Amino acid sequence: MNVVATESPATNPDPVRPTGEELDLQRAAIAGLGHELRALVDATVRTAASTEVLHRVTDGVRRLTGQLTGRRRVRAEIPAVDRFPGGVRMYSPVTGAGSPLAPPMEVTRDGDGVVGRCTLGIAHEGPPGYGHGGMSAMLLDELMGWACAAAGMPGMTVSLQVRYHRPVPLEAPLRVYARVTGTEGRKIFVDGSISTEEDPSVVVVTADGVFVSPDPDRTRALFPNVR
Repeated sequence: MNVVATESPATNPDPVRPTGEELDLQRAAIAGLGHELRALVDATVRTAASTEVLHRVTDGVRRLTGQLTGRRRVRAEIPAVDRFPGGVRMYSPVTGAGSPLAPPMEVTRDGDGVVGRCTLGIAHEGPPGYGHGGMSAMLLDELMGWACAAAGMPGMTVSLQVRYHRPVPLEAPLRVYARVTGTEGRKIFVDGSISTEEDPSVVVVTADGVFVSPDPDRTRALFPNVR
């Protein structure tokens, strides 16, 4: 019989949230670990090492995992180093510097929209040499959400229509762009695109989406840990 352990507030108390210099140091440490984990993931999906080496590395990784002791974050809990909504997300699979999955994408304002810059690696491969289509959709969905927040209307995705014009190259700097094109009540309409930094005039993927700003009651129900 499998027993699923659940953590109560008594055994999983609220984390102490770092501030000031302590917060900067914690985020830097998380980003450093994330960087090395992404390097490990890249080496893992590229390697042609022998079975013996793979077993030895597996044992080493298992020992490293065992060193990450102490309190563990539970589902829906906002990390102590994050600022949600509308701020740093250290473990986001798209923008998180601490995520081994993220490219990670850096986001800046650009006129009436936002621009994201990142490079997809071999770990994000779909067709040989090109990015997985789901990665393109994830990049666009994330940045279109940033565009809503930048326009002062944070929202959640209701629909996302993605069109693939050309394959997205791996290991090539990408430029992702998104902007709000209109609103209707709580609905927010957003356009997005992906091109390469080398030739930003050639769009390889486009998308249009509908986002919705949840009302206060719905927001509290969805995100009970947001104070």
